[in-house]
Amino acid sequence: MSNNANNNNNIVYKPAGLGMEVRGIDLNSELSLDIIEQIRRDVLKYRMLIFKDQGIISGERHVEISKWFGEIESTFYKHPRSPHPEVFRVSNDKNEGCRNVGRTGWHVDGFFMKAPFDYSIYHMVKVPKIGWTAFVGFKELLDSLTQEQRDRWNRLWLVGMDGKKSVVHPLVYAHPETKLPVMNIHLGLIDCFVWDLHTEHQRVTDEDETLALLKEIHGEIVKDNERLIYKHSWQEGEFVFSDNRAVGHEATPETQYPVSEVGLRILHRVTIAGKIPPSKA
Repeated sequence: MSNNANNNNNIVYKPAGLGMEVRGIDLNSELSLDIIEQIRRDVLKYRMLIFKDQGIISGERHVEISKWFGEIESTFYKHPRSPHPEVFRVSNDKNEGCRNVGRTGWHVDGFFMKAPFDYSIYHMVKVPKIGWTAFVGFKELLDSLTQEQRDRWNRLWLVGMDGKKSVVHPLVYAHPETKLPVMNIHLGLIDCFVWDLHTEHQRVTDEDETLALLKEIHGEIVKDNERLIYKHSWQEGEFVFSDNRAVGHEATPETQYPVSEVGLRILHRVTIAGKIPPSKA
């Protein structure tokens, strides 16, 4: 696609299972400031933008694009095959990328940070026969709860652990930019919950209650035959912008099937540092 194709008149948006599919923009080309600003606005508005048919975008260009959204921050091991120090490379082959990533439960990226990552920006390099990334919109999830459940979840704070790091965050809070209700979760790395933090009724959950709450949250995500879940079926060359605060995700088991069975999977990801910690204020 030539640079001439990158103008607002040629951009086409089509609803996806969550967010919007975008055509008419070549991310490998130099884009106008107007189009970059439109992309930034629309990621907030739609929560996910899925750019089709982008070919293979270099690690350097992936990082350049990601910087439209802020400062890059990563907490993961840098695989030797990564095309850039800031690009996290995942695969179903340990020689090609980090394995078993995203398989420890529904989560947002960087949930254990003082401020979880603002955005996750993905590029699919190699696609196996099967293997999806499942996404859930937090607004839809919260809207689907009974009022009693919503009130209970609003009283919960989580204690998150990742190695030596630990944080205490509200489970439910207002998105700092859109003000819509969102969540901070990692169902595989929550150590415990706290009810009614900073009140006279503050109470830490024991192991049994913690497990029951984790099971409850997971059950609400997958209820009604997973009607709230969008399973994204990747295509080679796709480039996806995700508002990490508004959308939770999990890699499906098939993403780690052996290369001999499904073929090679390679996904690149860059994450943008969070600027505002989750807060009830």
